[in-house]
Amino acid sequence: MKGNFVDNISTIVASPTTLLTLGGVILLVVALLRMKKVTFNARMMAHIGLALALAAILHAFKLYHMPQGGSVTLGSMIPILLMAFFYGPAFGYLTGFLYGLINLIQDPYILHPIQVLFDYPLPFMALGLAGYFKDRYLVGTVVGIVGRFIFHYISGIVFFASYAPPGVSPYLYSFLFNASYLSMECIVCVVIMRMLPIKRIEMTIRQQVIVSDNFKDNKV
Repeated sequence: MKGNFVDNISTIVASPTTLLTLGGVILLVVALLRMKKVTFNARMMAHIGLALALAAILHAFKLYHMPQGGSVTLGSMIPILLMAFFYGPAFGYLTGFLYGLINLIQDPYILHPIQVLFDYPLPFMALGLAGYFKDRYLVGTVVGIVGRFIFHYISGIVFFASYAPPGVSPYLYSFLFNASYLSMECIVCVVIMRMLPIKRIEMTIRQQVIVSDNFKDNKV
């Protein structure tokens, strides 16, 4: 009896879903602790709201939609990446997390609660990694999207293995499936990033901050 109980506990602990749940919770806690250090003001909240609105609108312009979820859009990740570049990784994590919830409403594909975590909030939070590559926008864009790919890849192995054709490894299937649309999405984002006057946009934002701070000082 005791042996069966121990075996059952070992099976549960070693299951991919349990490990993913633990990993997902740890990542969320770390990200939330990181976000707690962020100082908000009305301007930053407005920029986050604008980024979320733009991302949602751009997501509506789908160039291609995969049957089991995932799509190539008109650069819907760009606003989240810009928040990470302009304000740092923590703001990128927060904006990505919020957009992941919006995307769940926009384009839901639900098999399991943990699958939802690994296909919506966590992948878009990973776009915040771009903030560590300030002034190297193209590199940061690729790193952020690769971070998103990793979460979708893990989800594909654990939750979408049954969709793999007979004789095809779930690892290979998940890689090919997620790479097929995220690679195209990455190319679209890199092209748009290359065309955007990012330095000018950032300079404009910083000038607005300086003007606003000076106005407040003079008013006081």
